[in-house]
Amino acid sequence: MAQTGHLKNNLPGVLPTELCHEGPSNDSVCVTDIFHSGGRKCRSGGGQSGATAPPVGRGWPYALLERVGAEPVQVAGVQCDGNNHVVALRLPGASLSGQVPAATVGNLTRLRTLSLRFNSLTGPLPSDLTSCTELRNLYLHGNRFSGDLPDFLFSLRDLVRLNLAGNNFSGEIQSGFNDLSRLRTLYLENNQLTGSIPELKLPNLAQFNVSFNRLNGSVPESLKSMPATSFAGNLLCGPPLESCSGNGTSPVTAQRNNKKKDGLSGGAIAGIVIGSVLGFLLILLILLLLCRKKNSKKTRSIDIATFKNPETEALGEKPIGEVENGGGLSNRYSVEAMPMGNGKGTEMVGNGGAKKLVFFGNAAAARVFDLEDLLRASAEVLGKGTFGTAYKAVLEVGMVVAVKRLKDVTISEREFREKIEAVGAMDHDNLVPLRAYYYSIEEKLLVYDYMPMGSLSALLHGNKGAGRTPLNWEIRSGVALGAARGLEYLHSQGPNVSHGNIKSSNILLTKSYEARVSDFGLAHLVGLSSTPNRVAGYRAPEVTDPRRVSQKADVYSFGVLLLELLTGKAPTHALLNEEGVDLPRWVQSVVKEEWTSEVFDLELLRYQNVDEEMVQVLQLAMDCAAQYPDNRPSMSVVTSRIEELCHSSFARQRSLSTI
Repeated sequence: MAQTGHLKNNLPGVLPTELCHEGPSNDSVCVTDIFHSGGRKCRSGGGQSGATAPPVGRGWPYALLERVGAEPVQVAGVQCDGNNHVVALRLPGASLSGQVPAATVGNLTRLRTLSLRFNSLTGPLPSDLTSCTELRNLYLHGNRFSGDLPDFLFSLRDLVRLNLAGNNFSGEIQSGFNDLSRLRTLYLENNQLTGSIPELKLPNLAQFNVSFNRLNGSVPESLKSMPATSFAGNLLCGPPLESCSGNGTSPVTAQRNNKKKDGLSGGAIAGIVIGSVLGFLLILLILLLLCRKKNSKKTRSIDIATFKNPETEALGEKPIGEVENGGGLSNRYSVEAMPMGNGKGTEMVGNGGAKKLVFFGNAAAARVFDLEDLLRASAEVLGKGTFGTAYKAVLEVGMVVAVKRLKDVTISEREFREKIEAVGAMDHDNLVPLRAYYYSIEEKLLVYDYMPMGSLSALLHGNKGAGRTPLNWEIRSGVALGAARGLEYLHSQGPNVSHGNIKSSNILLTKSYEARVSDFGLAHLVGLSSTPNRVAGYRAPEVTDPRRVSQKADVYSFGVLLLELLTGKAPTHALLNEEGVDLPRWVQSVVKEEWTSEVFDLELLRYQNVDEEMVQVLQLAMDCAAQYPDNRPSMSVVTSRIEELCHSSFARQRSLSTI
């Protein structure tokens, strides 16, 4: 029996036809033999040579060869079943061009998965796909297919996933999609589709996207539960987008229609001008009065719980509002600052020692502000999270800090101070440093360095619209390494030291996109009601009491974080499919059933020479998110593996730059 070889090909252009029947043992097989045999030549027989195939589309690899003995063919990208029928053909990013020739793919009647994504294929879809009646997964995104969406797609009743995004399809979205009752994924974004979206009554549909087409009208009732990003870049209206105007048109369309109305009369224009001038003078007078009032009273006291307009997420927490500009963190304290040593930090004491601001590290030595300065600072609400509300405080000296107002603290003052002292003593480049804290019966405040770029969660999921700068692989891998180093440092402080709340909103970024782990050491301070629930998506399956976390549970959460970086999917969002599985199990199901790269964020697939690294990180993520704690690596092992990957990536990029 001849030894089976396994060649991995990525062949652009056309190979000579004579290769299809060359070889001393007459045991070579070409892909067109598989096509023209109806997918039954997954096993070659003795003396059976590959048939000479007619020329096909330019760039179509009809002469991909695999020398075999008596074993099934192992052409890269071709998968066969036990009966030697081709059930999967995957040729992603293979530099294919031209049209898919007739009588090729359609002959694979047992085909269940076809992936030709990210090539340069053109023309209409081959009509003989109708012969692939068992097709379940069709991935054709990232090509140049054109024409209307073909009717024959609606005869493929077993389709579960259909991705036609990033092509040049035109025409309307047809109601025939309702015939595909098993469809779970329908991606049609970034095409030239026009008209309105029909009512789609697909009971299993969980993933849907028609963004950046030329669609108009209202979003159908059956699709209103989809995220707004699924409809961006069109003239659509209605939930989850803005409400439609009275005639059912989108706000943009209504605005365009309003421009067609007759112009204003001369008298009306004069009235508007006079009114505008008077209004401007009134505003100017009010501003002058406010300035004089500000000079007589340096700050205006506003309670910390007074919120105003919603503010976008900055520290990765859920945004809820903003304290009025000029207001301080509180109006309930009036202190006379006085330094007093405590052996570990520096305390700022007021009113006979009742109120204390305790500093750590460099902040203790510098003492650039005191409690009075902090409470008088202008404050913006950054968000409300698991452990309390976070604020951005701008001190009068120009320094910017982040202040977290803790809630539901259930431990005693002595225990609180002991635990916070331990947190303040931690010093690592990939941790958000705790600069100071304040404790009283009424208030518990923590003062941190302010991270101007906000959280990883906000950057990954906050803005999916046009003009967004995506996070490239270099940034994502660097964030993964920084977060791993920070978490490894925490674990090095002792076997019982863990974070307990690892998630993307607790990974903050500096201006140079360096990762800083935040909220460490806080899980043991609050009551059970304040801890995140299991649905959050990051919690290890063995954790039932969120206050009793472990280092292995941190590793699981970090694995989910890696999957979030790779897939671009938020574990805390709605169900990933109709069965409600979490992110690790969803990735496992896709990798097991489909091509591994189908799980990766589309924003990452535009970058060259990073596929191998992403696959390695994917494997590491799945190791971290293992079901059983003993099967998970330690954070020191995780960090070492990411460091090796980053070093090899840097060396490869440097070698490529010198070519």
